[in-house]
Amino acid sequence: MDIITILGYISALIIGISLGLIGGGGSILTVPAMVYLLSISPVLATAYSLFVVGATSLAGSFSFMKKGLVNYKTAAVFATPSFLAVYLTRKFLVPAIPIKIFSIGDWVLTKDIAIMVFFALIMLAASYSMIKNGKKKLEGKEGEIKFNLPLIAAEGAIVGVVTGLVGAGGGFLIIPALVLLANLPMKMAVGTSLLIIAVKSLIGFLGDLSTQAIDWAFLGGFTALSLIGIFVGSYLSSRIDAKHLKKGFGYFVLIMAVYILAKEMLF
Repeated sequence: MDIITILGYISALIIGISLGLIGGGGSILTVPAMVYLLSISPVLATAYSLFVVGATSLAGSFSFMKKGLVNYKTAAVFATPSFLAVYLTRKFLVPAIPIKIFSIGDWVLTKDIAIMVFFALIMLAASYSMIKNGKKKLEGKEGEIKFNLPLIAAEGAIVGVVTGLVGAGGGFLIIPALVLLANLPMKMAVGTSLLIIAVKSLIGFLGDLSTQAIDWAFLGGFTALSLIGIFVGSYLSSRIDAKHLKKGFGYFVLIMAVYILAKEMLF
């Protein structure tokens, strides 16, 4: 096992630690780690990422469930269109994307390049959300939960498609929606978001079982390391100021996004 492969497995621990430490964002690193460190194809990496994200988010949601910080009705309203969108995206849309999309001269936009470029754009949005969060925090209001059903359904469907395409949880999209469109307090929005991410990611992964050859031994080992990481991160979260860490991690994700764009588009 070479040093690059070892770094790939270490990244699984880092992904889990970041999820436990700052409550999100770590899953955005799963696909780049698998593609660039473990030499897995982008399409298969997004499938594996769905499983890893689903399992770690489910583990992270348990503590919120115990504290009564998961609103199951809101999760059902938001998640129903999201579940459908992510499953259909993995089952039909991703396999339907042609291997070669188009070419300009000698440069060819392949399916793998398109997925990684779109993923980098999602990383840019996620990094902006994490950096901005350090300056301006969303505040949920206590009171009766009120649903803006059309907007919640539309948001859920969009998040489902994004999750299906890039294998990321989309918490940076879900949490603001739950606070602003469903009037959830911030902590409850985080707990509810984790449950939504867990279920929709695992449902999306089901769409890959008939189209991808899954290496269960690798996937199980990577996921186990990520789960260990999330418990380490949760332990450290009470001892480290997560606010500054989240902002710093946002800048790290920003650098990674720029690197992916440069690598896929220029080299």
